[in-house]
Amino acid sequence: MDWLSHISQINWLAVLLAFVSTMVIGFVWYMPAVLGRRWMQAIGKTEDDLKNIEGGAGIWVPMMVAAAVTSVLLAVLISALDLNTFLAGGFFALILALVFRAGGHVIHNGFAGRPTAVTLIDSGHDLVAMTVAGAIIGAMQ
Repeated sequence: MDWLSHISQINWLAVLLAFVSTMVIGFVWYMPAVLGRRWMQAIGKTEDDLKNIEGGAGIWVPMMVAAAVTSVLLAVLISALDLNTFLAGGFFALILALVFRAGGHVIHNGFAGRPTAVTLIDSGHDLVAMTVAGAIIGAMQ
């Protein structure tokens, strides 16, 4: 568990910026004018449907916690692997996102019978968001 010792070496400003970048990318990615309309169409929802989801603001908390934990874990792994450049951090995060995030979307959406567009849009978001987060952390390592 030596990789856990790198928690003390985390640049918390980098983690915060990585987290914020993830939130901004998600906000823009799923805007109706960008990919939001296509995504809503693919999941069979309208803007009104999404505005009336039960749970209100509470649906944001788990998503934000997951994004924060992802940024912290990226920082720990990037530190443990001594990936101290923009490109090294970004490429490492891209590979993680491709294998674990996009791979998970492919598996789960495939078995759920969801349209390919949902998998592509969600996977694309994760690839971009994690790559940018990793690049930020690597550059500030």
